Amino acid sequence: MMLFLMLGLTQCKKQELIEISAEDYHLAQDELTAVMVHDIFSPPLASRVYAYANIAAYEIMAQEAGNDHASLAGVLSGFDGVSPINDSLVNHNLAGLMAYMAVGKNLIFSVDRMSEYMDNLSLKWKAQNPEVFEASQRYAHQVVSEIKAWYDQDNYKQTRTYPKFSVDYDSPSRWQPTPPDYMDGIEPHWSKIRPFVLNSASQFQPEPPPSFSMEPESDFYKELMEVYRVVKEIQENDAEDERREIAKFWDCNPYVSTHKGHVMFALKKISPGAHWIGITKIVSRNKNTDVSTTVAAYTKVSIAIADAFISCWDEKYRSNLIRPETIINKVLDENWYPVLQTPPFPEYTSGHSVVSGAASIILTDFFGDNIAFDDDTELPYDLPIRSYDSFNHAAEEAAVSRLYGGIHYRKAIDEGLKQGRNVGEFVSKKLGLQK
Repeated sequence: MMLFLMLGLTQCKKQELIEISAEDYHLAQDELTAVMVHDIFSPPLASRVYAYANIAAYEIMAQEAGNDHASLAGVLSGFDGVSPINDSLVNHNLAGLMAYMAVGKNLIFSVDRMSEYMDNLSLKWKAQNPEVFEASQRYAHQVVSEIKAWYDQDNYKQTRTYPKFSVDYDSPSRWQPTPPDYMDGIEPHWSKIRPFVLNSASQFQPEPPPSFSMEPESDFYKELMEVYRVVKEIQENDAEDERREIAKFWDCNPYVSTHKGHVMFALKKISPGAHWIGITKIVSRNKNTDVSTTVAAYTKVSIAIADAFISCWDEKYRSNLIRPETIINKVLDENWYPVLQTPPFPEYTSGHSVVSGAASIILTDFFGDNIAFDDDTELPYDLPIRSYDSFNHAAEEAAVSRLYGGIHYRKAIDEGLKQGRNVGEFVSKKLGLQK
C-alpha cells in the first residue's frame, strides 16, 4: 500500500514540475498573430489558422475540464474528436499548448520563426521534467496529426487551384479593383470552405443591397452620397474629428500600401479577427481566467470568427457590389479619396461588421453582458487605447468605422452587423454557451 502511495505522489510531482498558465497561452496567441502579420495573411485565411490551432488545444484540455468545457466532437462539421490520453505522464495543459503551436506552425508560411519560438520553450520544459515533456509532446503530435487529417478535408487545398475572380468592367454596379494597387479580389472561393458550425455558407444570407441607381431619389444614391459627405467632413476637420480615430483604430487591413513617386512601402497590420482575438486576451487577463477557461474562450471566439468570414465572403462574391471609391471617382469627384485604403474585395456586406457581430455575441455569452474593457490591441501600430462599456458597444463602433473610413455604404454595415450576430447566436447555441 505504501509503495502505491509513493508512486502516486511521484506522478503528482512529475505533473507539477511543468507549470502552464493562461499567460503562456496569451503569449502563444500573440506570437502566432505576429507571424501572420509578417506573412500578410488575408482576414479569411487568418481566421482558419486561429480556429484549427485553438481547437487542437481545446480538445486536449477538455479531457480534464469535464462538463464545463466538453469536447466538440460531433458538434463541429466532420469532426469526430481526438484520441484520448492513455499515458498518466501527459500534462494536459502542456500538450494543449504544444498542439496549438504545432497546428499554427503547419498553417503559416514563416515556419522557421514559429519553430524558433517553440524550440526555446521546449528546451525550458524538457529541462524541468524530461519524462513529462516527452510524454506530452508525443501525445500533442498525435493530436496534431488527427487535426491535420480533419482540416485537410475542408476544401481549402482545392480552392487554391480555382480560377481568380473575373471582373465585369462592363457593369456599372459590379466590383472593380481599387487604388492604389488594383489587386485581384481576395479569396473569391472562400464560401466553398467547410463551415465549422454553420449548416452552409449561405445559412444567414442577408437582405440584398439597394438596387444600383444613380437617380438622386434612389436608396443606393443616398447611401453613396452619405459616404461622400461624411468623408469630406472628416478630412476637412482633419485630426480634430474623432470619426477619423475610430476609422483608423478599426482599420485592421493586413496590407496597406503607400505610394510616393516611384517609391512604395507597406504597413502590415492585424486582421479584424486578430483584433477580436486580442479583445479575448484582454478580458481573459482582466478576469484572471484559468487555463481551461482561457483556451475555451479563444476557441469559441475563433470558431465564430471563422464561420463569420465564410458567411460574409459568400455574400460578397454573390452581390459583387462596387466600392464607394470607384464610383465616386468616376461620377462625382475624381479627387475624392477615402480615409482608409479600400480593401481588395467586393463591398457587400462589411466583413468587419459581420465578424464583430459574431465575436461580440460569443464574448457576451461567455463572459457576461456589460463587461467594460480598455482595448489596447492597436498599441503596436501607434494607435491609442479606446474604452468600451460592452462587447456590443465595441462591435457597433467597429461596424460604423467602415462608413467613417469611406469604404462601405450604410446598409453593408447594418446588415453586416445583423448577419454577424445571427452567426454568433447560432454558433453560441451549438457550442453550448446558450442553454
